[in-house]
Amino acid sequence: MLVILTNALLERQAADSAGNNTGGIWCAHCKVWHTRAAEAVYPFAITADITGDARYAQAAKRAADWLFRQQQADGSWKETPEEWTGTTTDQLLMLLLAYEKLSPQLTTAQQIQWRSSMEKAAAYLNRVMTPEFASINYVATTTATLAKAGLVLHQHAYTQKARQLARRTVAKMDEDGFLNGEGGRSHGNKMGVDLGYDMEMSLWGLGLYARLTADTLVDGYVKRALKNHLYFIYPDGSLDASWGIRSNKWTGYGSATSDGCQVLFSLYADEDPRYANASLRNLQFLRSNITAGLIGYGPQHAELFNTPPCIYPTFAKAKNLALAYTLETRDTRPLAAIPADSSSWIKHFTTLDVIEIRTQQFMATITAYRYKDPAGAKGKYMYRPDGGAISHLWAAGHGFITASSPTVYSRPEPMSFPEAPGVLPLTPRIEYTDSAGYFTNLYEFDSRLSFHEIAKEQYAVNVSGELKDKNGLTGGVGYQLNYLFTDSALQKTITVTWHDAWPVVHVIEPIIQYAGMRFEQKDDHTILIHAGKKQWALRILSGKARWITGREAARYWTPYPALKAWPLELEIQPEGEAISGSVTYCLQVLNTPADK
Repeated sequence: MLVILTNALLERQAADSAGNNTGGIWCAHCKVWHTRAAEAVYPFAITADITGDARYAQAAKRAADWLFRQQQADGSWKETPEEWTGTTTDQLLMLLLAYEKLSPQLTTAQQIQWRSSMEKAAAYLNRVMTPEFASINYVATTTATLAKAGLVLHQHAYTQKARQLARRTVAKMDEDGFLNGEGGRSHGNKMGVDLGYDMEMSLWGLGLYARLTADTLVDGYVKRALKNHLYFIYPDGSLDASWGIRSNKWTGYGSATSDGCQVLFSLYADEDPRYANASLRNLQFLRSNITAGLIGYGPQHAELFNTPPCIYPTFAKAKNLALAYTLETRDTRPLAAIPADSSSWIKHFTTLDVIEIRTQQFMATITAYRYKDPAGAKGKYMYRPDGGAISHLWAAGHGFITASSPTVYSRPEPMSFPEAPGVLPLTPRIEYTDSAGYFTNLYEFDSRLSFHEIAKEQYAVNVSGELKDKNGLTGGVGYQLNYLFTDSALQKTITVTWHDAWPVVHVIEPIIQYAGMRFEQKDDHTILIHAGKKQWALRILSGKARWITGREAARYWTPYPALKAWPLELEIQPEGEAISGSVTYCLQVLNTPADK
């Protein structure tokens, strides 16, 4: 896989005849020479070691030379085409690691050039990097970067700064091991958790720092955190970053611009035999997302886009795999079962109010994550799924049944977000629109969540709250959302209470639509879903409602994760003096051994 990705990057690297662009890696999607693409210097160097092919070593040197020419006077690199310089930590770490591999092949003049550039970048990070300057993943990465710089450049001050940053970073972990600091600023500091950036950036940065400096305190924090993070690797290897505050970049395999989880699992593979299997499982899922030689934005990238993806996911995952390969200490490892391989459990992460459920036929994430960003609706962190929504639903032998996407798609970082005008969220939801605006459970960040085991292998999750607008204001309709999970079925009961407004309320169930799937409406109350050998029935069990299928279907797709869906819809109408109305429906697997 590493060689596949480095080959894709090598094909896009400018040749020696390209003048000032020589060594740069061209992104046809963005039409930009991304400075961060030069982080391929390390994957190139490792691939040269693996294959013995001198082309990769030459590519690494060219990438470094190109990056040196882009360096700013203060030692930083801008994340072209943006002005952000926090990514200097990513570029410097890859240079430091590559230098150890390549220095015997460099001339004295080249070694001086490398060391001069790395010294300038390290001095910049030593000067500016704090949790006040950057989101926490940059701080965590910088702990490893400056620890490595201290060793390579023989500067103890960098090691000291790395230790200070590491201690501040782990202090922002909650009691379940989730790291805060990805959101907006409040009194100069940041809070908010993102699972993708935790697993694919922050935790491995801290772990590598701990390895380089023998910091057992930080190492212990990472070990404890990883035990809980492991639950978010699904049976198919997808990494469930569906609910975090940066879920607008969730791809299914992780996040689009973060590095990857393989390096984290390699660092701690000797601690728990399950980690090697989690790493492999996610790698296999990642491989299935390659399109036209590059890593796409999700499972259906090729169906949704007729242009190549940005190269960010490709070089980010390549550097992750290069590090994972280097840190792995064994040729083979046993594949111990990960938590998602076992059925019949429910786990509540109390610091988040996020629940994971696994039955024989389903695995689901239910999110009532309470983070509120200081910027409110003006920020980019308050359009994640919430309010007790299922943000990820997987079916055995199939894959995604439902997924989630931003409640309102926007492009806060134009470089990272493709244009997608008019798309609707894929997240299952309750909603209505009236003269006061649009209201949904997805904007309910104060919902009340509880759960219990009804009987063996039967789990109930109950959520209640108010349908709110993007500013967190109530519109006059409350809701209760009751889930019942059994081995082969998922039942939902939705009750709405009209206390100060009396609109028609809509329940939306977008079902991920893979190629070849069919939706057969038997009657107003029953829809059969056909997907190859798998078949489900979606039945209304009670309530005055009927299925409406395919309304605005063309708008049900999303760049992140690259998926499309077929919308199914129910309406709950106020009647007479009734203050509440409800509907119960069930998704039943039809071709399990028990059904036969």
